[in-house]
Amino acid sequence: MNLTKQLASGARTAAAATSKERLRLWLRLLKVSRFVEGELRERLREEFDSTLPRFDVLAALYRAEDGLKMSELSGVLRVSNGNVTGIVERLVDEGLLLRIPVVGDRRATLVRLTQKGHERFAKMAGVHEAWVNDILAEISPDDARQIIELLTLLAAKANQERQA
Repeated sequence: MNLTKQLASGARTAAAATSKERLRLWLRLLKVSRFVEGELRERLREEFDSTLPRFDVLAALYRAEDGLKMSELSGVLRVSNGNVTGIVERLVDEGLLLRIPVVGDRRATLVRLTQKGHERFAKMAGVHEAWVNDILAEISPDDARQIIELLTLLAAKANQERQA
């Protein structure tokens, strides 16, 4: 085999090995993500009689002090309006959210945390953070920063490609 063919063969082998490593990375990310999500779902259910989607709705509204239109809330959560509507209804019934008609748009509704919802979420968020810290305790702060940096670069690339 001549040198050119050997180099080409070696490049294909290296590319295949890289591809396999990236596939293993994806599978590991997926496995860890599912594990962490499962733990958080179970703990939210046991400690707060709540669900992860309810927590996500409260979190989005906690960050948006003035509230969000239902369509904006769906966009922030990246789910359909139908998925959010039932959750919002139950949270309103529990006194955690307030629905406010949007002036000038009869079809739109603004959703905002009540004081009770704000206090409830603040408590849940503190406990949630402690759970995540416990679940990921084996990862050093430096490793966490590095992983965040790498995943942020990957997410930025994905967003660029999605917008192109």
